[in-house]
Amino acid sequence: MRPPPATHPALWPLRFLSVEAMSGLVLLAAAAIALACANSPFSHAYEALWQQRLSFGVPLLSDYDLRFWVNDGLMTIFFLLVGLEIRREINDGSLSNPRIATLPIIAAAGGVLVPALLYMLVCILAGSGPLGRRGWAIPTATDIAFAAGMLSLVPRVPPALRMLLLTLAIADDVAAIVIIALFYSGGIAAAQFLLVAAGIALVLLLQALSVQSALAYVLPGAVVWIGMLRAGMHPTLTGVVLGLLTPVTAAFGLRTRQRPTPRARPSVAERLDPSGAPEPPPVVRVEAMLHPYVAFGIMPLFAFANAGVSLEGLNLGAGPPLAIATGIVLGLVLGKPIGIVLAALAALRLKLVELPEGVRSPQLGLLGILGGIGFTLSIFIANLAFEDRRVLATAKFAVLVGSALAAALALTLGRSRSSALSLRG
Repeated sequence: MRPPPATHPALWPLRFLSVEAMSGLVLLAAAAIALACANSPFSHAYEALWQQRLSFGVPLLSDYDLRFWVNDGLMTIFFLLVGLEIRREINDGSLSNPRIATLPIIAAAGGVLVPALLYMLVCILAGSGPLGRRGWAIPTATDIAFAAGMLSLVPRVPPALRMLLLTLAIADDVAAIVIIALFYSGGIAAAQFLLVAAGIALVLLLQALSVQSALAYVLPGAVVWIGMLRAGMHPTLTGVVLGLLTPVTAAFGLRTRQRPTPRARPSVAERLDPSGAPEPPPVVRVEAMLHPYVAFGIMPLFAFANAGVSLEGLNLGAGPPLAIATGIVLGLVLGKPIGIVLAALAALRLKLVELPEGVRSPQLGLLGILGGIGFTLSIFIANLAFEDRRVLATAKFAVLVGSALAAALALTLGRSRSSALSLRG
């Protein structure tokens, strides 16, 4: 993700750590090491590590394994970073125009519908029966962490295109969560949203009181996180919610709206540090603070925890396994970009949306291809869809192949100077 401008001198040292190409390479290295570990003599130790169960003594929480705390706990901070960047762009960036902000949402809808239909078509033609059709949602997901990591390896990407990808991936995640709740689980526990609402109300109260300390928002954020988890939603969405609620001005709350008095404190613009730089707003300050830890800590750890897919029991013979694998790969590599690009172009043709400055229609192809990196969420849906170990291993292998092909295609097209994507624009 693109770090915010380091407007405060204390944030300047973070520029070196925010080299996104380097963070993308670290992500790939962590994924490769995990895949090697899962298919080596150390596979049992690798899996035993992530199956270690941890409890923090919170009454509303059960014991969860280490992989859960990485995927649903630490990745909440990643989603917070995404939410902060989107909040900043909505305020004064490319997403401040509603017609532009609507574009990735419509594109995400196409990116969910077309892969599902393509998968079902393959299964019907292959006669895979009800078993194969249970996996229809697997190729509909986009892994936002890996997609953002791959985009960081593409040079000269317009910042607006990056924001379109992040917004599309979040909309895609929300759609996947709804699909899981309706088709692969017992549904959503609506009563638990009262806990979510209580946490959000606490955040808004602290902001109304002009509380500046980021640590003060940890407890209400935890309340929202627990509420999301108990409601059956993906708790990492808490990060997006909190990011979108973060103030975009240095002075905020009810106190800033009062008429100043002769004894009032100086305004933010007047409270300059010795270098003359104004105090940055929370959305910039928190984003710059978190970016290096997410890029070089949380995201590689996430890759190491999830890329270790064992290929033991893999069966690509004729019948349902072959149809499932073919449907997943085609859904990710073809269905995703076709659905995303067609939906976006149709919305543009109907003048429902518009492209942000610096982005041209051919560049939507890169957006669609990156959307085909399903990976973690696709594997999660596969676990819910298939109980047979051999069928599940086949589905996971297909997700790896499809996601890897999508990533390789995105890098090839994105880095090619002669590509029709014309990233120089």
